[in-house]
Amino acid sequence: MRNLRLLKSLRCLKLQGPGTPQCFTVRTDTGTLLIASEYSVTELDTRVVNEVSLTVERYLPEDGGGTVVGIQDLPDQESVCVATATGDVILYNLNTNQLECVGSVDSGLSAMSWSPDQELVTLTTGQDTIIMMTKNFEPITEVGIHQDDFGEGKFITVGWGKKETQFHGSEGKHAAQRKTIPAMSWDDRRPRVTWRGDGQLFAVSSVCPLTGARKVRVWNRECVLQSTSETVNGLEQSLCWKPSGSLIAATQRHPNKHSVVFMEKNGLLHGDFTLPFGKEQVKVKELLWNSDSTVLAVWLEDMTPGEGGQVNTYIQLWTVGNYHWYLKQNLYFGSNPQRAPAYVSWDPERPLRLHLVTRGWVSLNYDWGWSTDRSHGEDGHDNANVAVIDGDKLLVSTFRQCVVPPPMCAYDLQLPAPVNLVTFQRQRTNELAALTADGHISVYGQGDLVMCSGTEKLSEPAAGLGGFRSVTHAPQLKTTYRVAVDQEEPLALRLLLWLREDVFLGVGACTDGPSQSNMLILGPSEAQGPQSHVEVEGHVISMCHSSKTGTVALQLEDGQIRKFLWDSLKPSVVEWQDSTGCRINFPDPCVQTALFTIEEVRKLSEYCSHRKWQYCYILVASNVSSFVVYDDFLLLTTHSHTCRCFRLTTLTVKGLQVALAADGGQNQNDQNDETLRRIERGSRIVTVVPQDTRLILQMPRGNLETIRHRALVLAQLRKWLDSQRFREAFECMRKLRINLNLIYDHNPKVFLESVETFLRQLDSINHINLFLTELKEEDTTTTMYPCPVNTTGQSAPAACGKKVDIVCDALRCTMESMDQHKYCLSILTSHVKKTVPELEVALQKVHELRVNPTSAANAVSAEEALKYLLFLVNVNELYEHSLGTYDFDLVLMVAEKSQKDPKEYLPFLNMLKTLEPNYQRYSIDKHLKRYRKALHHLSKCGEEHFTESLNLVKDQRLYSEALGLYPTDSPQYKALSCAYAEYLVEQQQAEQAGLLLWRCGEATRALQAFVGSASWRNALCVAEQIPLPSDQLALLARDLAGTKLIELRRYTEAAILLERYAKDCEEAISALITGAVWEEALRLVYLYNRQDIIETNFKPALLEACSSQASYLEAQKAMFTRHKTRLSVVRELKEKARLELLDEDVPDCPEAELYSEASSVMTGSHAGSKYSHSNSRISSRSSKNRRKAERKKLSLKEGTPLEDMALLHALAEIIHSVDKMREEVHSLLKALVLFQFDGQAGRLQHAYGEALQMIEVALPEVWQEGLQQTQAPITGPNSTANSIMASFQQPRPSATQDSETPPTPKMRNGVKWKLSILK
Repeated sequence: MRNLRLLKSLRCLKLQGPGTPQCFTVRTDTGTLLIASEYSVTELDTRVVNEVSLTVERYLPEDGGGTVVGIQDLPDQESVCVATATGDVILYNLNTNQLECVGSVDSGLSAMSWSPDQELVTLTTGQDTIIMMTKNFEPITEVGIHQDDFGEGKFITVGWGKKETQFHGSEGKHAAQRKTIPAMSWDDRRPRVTWRGDGQLFAVSSVCPLTGARKVRVWNRECVLQSTSETVNGLEQSLCWKPSGSLIAATQRHPNKHSVVFMEKNGLLHGDFTLPFGKEQVKVKELLWNSDSTVLAVWLEDMTPGEGGQVNTYIQLWTVGNYHWYLKQNLYFGSNPQRAPAYVSWDPERPLRLHLVTRGWVSLNYDWGWSTDRSHGEDGHDNANVAVIDGDKLLVSTFRQCVVPPPMCAYDLQLPAPVNLVTFQRQRTNELAALTADGHISVYGQGDLVMCSGTEKLSEPAAGLGGFRSVTHAPQLKTTYRVAVDQEEPLALRLLLWLREDVFLGVGACTDGPSQSNMLILGPSEAQGPQSHVEVEGHVISMCHSSKTGTVALQLEDGQIRKFLWDSLKPSVVEWQDSTGCRINFPDPCVQTALFTIEEVRKLSEYCSHRKWQYCYILVASNVSSFVVYDDFLLLTTHSHTCRCFRLTTLTVKGLQVALAADGGQNQNDQNDETLRRIERGSRIVTVVPQDTRLILQMPRGNLETIRHRALVLAQLRKWLDSQRFREAFECMRKLRINLNLIYDHNPKVFLESVETFLRQLDSINHINLFLTELKEEDTTTTMYPCPVNTTGQSAPAACGKKVDIVCDALRCTMESMDQHKYCLSILTSHVKKTVPELEVALQKVHELRVNPTSAANAVSAEEALKYLLFLVNVNELYEHSLGTYDFDLVLMVAEKSQKDPKEYLPFLNMLKTLEPNYQRYSIDKHLKRYRKALHHLSKCGEEHFTESLNLVKDQRLYSEALGLYPTDSPQYKALSCAYAEYLVEQQQAEQAGLLLWRCGEATRALQAFVGSASWRNALCVAEQIPLPSDQLALLARDLAGTKLIELRRYTEAAILLERYAKDCEEAISALITGAVWEEALRLVYLYNRQDIIETNFKPALLEACSSQASYLEAQKAMFTRHKTRLSVVRELKEKARLELLDEDVPDCPEAELYSEASSVMTGSHAGSKYSHSNSRISSRSSKNRRKAERKKLSLKEGTPLEDMALLHALAEIIHSVDKMREEVHSLLKALVLFQFDGQAGRLQHAYGEALQMIEVALPEVWQEGLQQTQAPITGPNSTANSIMASFQQPRPSATQDSETPPTPKMRNGVKWKLSILK
């Protein structure tokens, strides 16, 4: 749905050369034209650059009767090739201005055509032959044009008879006898040669000498005939092969129309379109495809002379979309023969630049650009109009009402002349104006209804159209202005803006200079000329207008930006400057411009013809295919097949650059990014429906697609929710499958304050139920639909608690106060949907409806309510909850609505009815596996059911609950306590069991429990309470000390028992010596006067302990040194391996750092494969085996992947064990000094001090700085290529190392252990 807009027209006057221009070629390196006339070859720019005569050396006759049949620029040879009708092929050197005849054909030449790669040249001669030559003019072959054979691509006949005997459709039998019609009388009879874009095939159209009609033959690069077209009556001389290679364009005159037809390379017709002229009105002189095959130029001339015997000339530009051909531009050159084009050609390098030279030596260059003409309204009254030019019709689509694929439209406007430009008013945006080729501006406003088969529901059907309804109002012609601009050539205005009610702004060419533009402010007095005009130095190629500020920005062809002050007393053009006073210039010209505000400063945004999107003078992106600014949003499509939507109020230039630079990368996989949407390849933006959520895209083939971009949808939803328009928001969210939780999450406080408004606007039980059923605890504003940055934060919930419960309670309370009968089903839903479903309450409400039915008109019956409840909840679950209410009427009501067999539940219910009430409830709760309630009811059934209660407690382990149901002095309490104690003993909690038994009077069993748990104090208390005899008490103490406490290394406590209760001081002293409690042992020695034990037991044990500690320290020091040395080696090898990987340009990875080389040679790949296979099985093992596997993974075996981690763990264990010896060494040193073992004590103190000092010095080396620092993720949605490479270049611990590195051990330097009396 794009139109061709003229960006620049360059007219060069006063270039009079000799004779009349016959043909020209574009010199690609300079952009000048090389024009051949009957006298010379002239090079033109804005002036005559060079001229060489062709008559001096008699290549052409001096009387002006010569003809140049072809001219071609050859940039590789820096020459121009010229072919004359007399048969000469001339090479004109552009550097030396020398002419050289490289060949001559006696019979003359009728055409010359070079292949697109300029490696071959074909010449057609006067003897109807084709000569093919190389670029060096070496002949390859010569064949006749007229061949009897079809060619190598001849069709295969399957025996279906001759063409004359076949069915000819509506034409009937006469088609078989129809005679061939010869070529037109005005046909010049010259062959036409055209090449395919890849240079592999060329086609020749020539007049058959037998039938007199034209035929098209296709030849390959070796000049071998491939195919011959079928006989096409009325085929004319023009011929042009589409550069993309699919079709060959020609013209055909039918009995009732004049058409452009297309042929395939096999000569068969394939499509056509009709020219907007009568049958005998015009003749087509040439057809010309542009270089990218998007525009077909048709050069026409009237067949019948008008007044004065002169004919009119036209050039039409046609484009195709969705299999329909549109006439986009019509250039009318009048009847003056000097203004008529002498030759027309597209630029070979710029696809949309058209060159032509008139017979009066006026050179015209037209630069076209694509544009989408859309209305610019931002309110709900704008119909999102898009106008498409199709000759003298405007096809207008109103996308607010209907989306129909082109060429269909909502309505079309018939104008008296072909349309060149269309523009929409800025205030009343549904009104448009069209500039026609005859220089008139037609203004259309709201008018009559038109009928369209849309899908919108309207109140009144259209009369007489069989059910078709009107969906839009077609505008009515309000007025017509004539643009009085003094210019002889077509397209006096190339750009047009409708600024105000009766003010238009146009751009025309300046007659004073070729590089100037004329800004015209057009008003109601156009018949007398423009109201005012301002000359601008340079060609204005685009204009954009801001409806908010009224600013008009102009872009010149060199990228300069100007501001046009059109509403001042004296209109003027000034330079556009930024806030610093610098001029704004773009490096490349752009075809689409827009004004919008970003970062509170008005900026200019442009989409360049080189696919670059520029913001101000900063290049933002180079992959943008289309964009549009709507309200507070910037929407654009990219060549990565994405559509981005950015909010201008929160947008920054840097953020925009980052987002577009990463477009299509891994970070776009985030599904919660509301700015991104994937689209079909090649999609372009057509328009946005204002105050809606629809975005219209056009696919490359021409069809339309409507999408709802998430950013637009969420922005519109937030507006509706802020204004409490809940109904519109709900309908949109339901249609587009947006999570309904957003209604509450957007602003919880406002929603809770507006619950009644919400209910009244929805006014639908189904919609309220849908909202309730979708509620969940998730905050969608932080997960699914995060709010844009810098937007206003959301209010906190009005009440604390769970979100679902808060909303359900708020809605239920409001609905009950408004009309509990109308909202009965919604009230039931609010009960069921709560975090802990209140099914009993819901069932009770249903039961009340059944018992007390209401007569209200909008009331719901109990059957309907129960049926709805069964829809929400599983029938078996609902049946069980109804049973849990102990209401058998309610149970029967639910059971009747379910699919249950009465034989299943009736006997069970009848049995329950016969039971005592408490036992009945116990049976129901036990059936429902509500054992706590069952125990509560069973405890009320009397002592005869206590055994059943005890069994229930034991089975379900409800001991704590059961103890609270019986008095503490009851036998039931004692029985439960004994049972609980047995259970605790089984769970290895004998001490707690003893407490239960002791308090309920079971002292003997309590004593056994305390003895079993080594709780000697409680055991002695119980023994005294029993009471036990002294001998048994001593035996008990000896048993506790010898078999329990000493085994648990509780030597001090064992000594207390042996000394005080067993009265055995020698055993007590022995226990203290064994436990190295030296001071307490000496106290008992001197207390009981047993100094003999010092010599026999104390001193030998003291010396043995000293020796043992010294040996242990030496072993720990040796092991610490060995592990530390090995750790240094492992780290050095890992660093070396990492550097080698970087040198080989292999990306770093966590696995590469796990490889550790030892004395045995093991490559990283072998080690990785060895352990990766083993570790992959860990997940399937039990927890015990997993712990074992973890320990095996941290193996100290040399060469294992995690050897460094294992060494760190081993070193940490050594440090902890050595540090814990401080108190023990201190006590030992004091005892050694007391008995004058100063030498042994000094050596032990020195050895322990050396060990602690060695550890202190090694700690910084082993636990290096930064070892515990967590590293940023190497990859992820927020990473870029540079950040990933930077992370690879710096050393970092692996992921496994980060999780398993032990913390740095802390030394207890504050504990005093040294003796100052030792040296």
